[in-house]
Amino acid sequence: MPTKTLDPTKMADWQIADAAEQTMKTFQNLGEDLGLHPDELIPYGKWVGKVDYIRTLERVKDAPQAHYIDVTAITPTPLGEGKTTTSIGLIQGLGKLGKRVTGAIRQPSSGPTFNIKGSAAGGGLAQCVPLTPFSLGLTGDIDCITNAHNLAMTALTARMQHEHNYDDAKLASKGLKRLDIDPARVDMKWAIDFCAQALRNIIIGRGGKMDGLEMESGFQITVSSELMAILSVARDLRDMRERIAKIVVACDRQGTPVTTADLEVDGAMTAWMVNTINPNLLQTIEGQPVFVHAGPFANIAIGQSSIIADRIGTKLADYHVTESGFGADIGFEKFWNLKCRYSGLKPSAVVIVATIRALKMHGGGPPVKPGIDLDEAYTHENLELLEKGCENLVAHIETVLKSGIRPVVCINSFHTDTAREIQLVRRIAEETGALAALSEHWLKGGEGARELAEAVITACNEPNEFKFLYNLDMPLHERIQLIAKEVYGADGVTYSDKAQAKMKNLEGDPSLSELGTCMVKTHLSLSHDPDMKGRPRRWQLPVGDILVYRGAGFVVPVAGSIKLLPGTASNPAYRRIDVDVETGKVTGLF
Repeated sequence: MPTKTLDPTKMADWQIADAAEQTMKTFQNLGEDLGLHPDELIPYGKWVGKVDYIRTLERVKDAPQAHYIDVTAITPTPLGEGKTTTSIGLIQGLGKLGKRVTGAIRQPSSGPTFNIKGSAAGGGLAQCVPLTPFSLGLTGDIDCITNAHNLAMTALTARMQHEHNYDDAKLASKGLKRLDIDPARVDMKWAIDFCAQALRNIIIGRGGKMDGLEMESGFQITVSSELMAILSVARDLRDMRERIAKIVVACDRQGTPVTTADLEVDGAMTAWMVNTINPNLLQTIEGQPVFVHAGPFANIAIGQSSIIADRIGTKLADYHVTESGFGADIGFEKFWNLKCRYSGLKPSAVVIVATIRALKMHGGGPPVKPGIDLDEAYTHENLELLEKGCENLVAHIETVLKSGIRPVVCINSFHTDTAREIQLVRRIAEETGALAALSEHWLKGGEGARELAEAVITACNEPNEFKFLYNLDMPLHERIQLIAKEVYGADGVTYSDKAQAKMKNLEGDPSLSELGTCMVKTHLSLSHDPDMKGRPRRWQLPVGDILVYRGAGFVVPVAGSIKLLPGTASNPAYRRIDVDVETGKVTGLF
């Protein structure tokens, strides 16, 4: 797919994508090039479709295993440091070296797409296309999750109303037994795929007795739903069905969990989810196949592309690139200790994306905010600021090294970076034990990612001793403390009374050993506080609550002030998105 005529310094991302889409492969041709059979392809139009995971995995089960590569990052600025762009660039770079390569990235949420961050399709000459369907719902997976999630809430609130209005005899006549749900112990919220802060805390059931039971409620963003986590970690439809039945939506007045199976809604929820389990197949602007499956937000969710997409990708190629949300402290830590534990896949290499801009911010540079021009500190050479900020990079390198893998630091090049700045980052990365590579994939596509691709191949050919940070038989409070100290750099952990009470109950539960630990905290700092940049020292991690996602298989400690429904900013992306009424093309996506 030709890209030489596309200039990212003069064209917006959506314009580059639009031009590249003129010559991209059809979905059928893409599948054929990947070696998929016609009956393994489920087209959704000419350019996009799904892959039948059952047929495909059965056919390729004895194929050799590809090198498995995870892409993570340093602690980002609010602008992001180009992790998806780097993932796409690396896929294209490996393609330039003649390697059979696949990728797996996460489907963007409408929240970021219409807010500040954009659609997460990559950028410049390292993008996933076609951009419009990728950004606006794709094949409907997130809509299905929204509906399945809200169906559980519908079943719950309807049951609460009927139990409030009917006596036991009337309930029995309808084939129901009293669940005695406690309105103050409803753990689930409603789901919406937008950043709608006005819906975080609401009152429902206003009106008469036929309008529901009046109670406090709220919304969370769809991609933070336990159903999205289940889609990410499920190995097959049977596994998904069993996990959905275990979702706890509330507790009764004795504190006993009430599940979707208790509400007899688990089967209907699975019916909504059944099509989501097949991964979506798209392509880079240079024609390499990319699976798009599961969702973002590693700060409030697992934030990983799906195990199923990785299982397929690692059987169809020599190299398979996947990505984890945000920095190595949360995205890679969950890839390492959750996703790899559930999938059984062992990574061959890990890429840490770093930008000189972000490292300068961590060194004490002025605030970096969307919609505000960068301070001169970020556009002019400043070695002192940069060197101090490299403490953040060192922390992430050390985290990956603890997994038994030597990481590759990708210096994601900006045109304002100087040769001495690049050399400084390269030296510090290598002295800390990492490989380092400069990459210009945004500007030059796969050609600009050759050095990165070569470094990743070198890393893949090195032996590693991959190991988990903790065993599942370790008590929960010890796991949390281990992650806080070894990954975040905290001195220790403190607990609210609420979290302490939940901890006591959980550690007395023998089923706890089956559950992983999925931390929730800000992505803008190694700590719980987004204002603590660099590598914070002498601090405690405050855990305010502990959630339990029994379906996904997680205990979820919540650290600091974190919202499961982000807010829309004052200058959101939707102000610049429109439709050309002559052609019907969407403009302004990025």
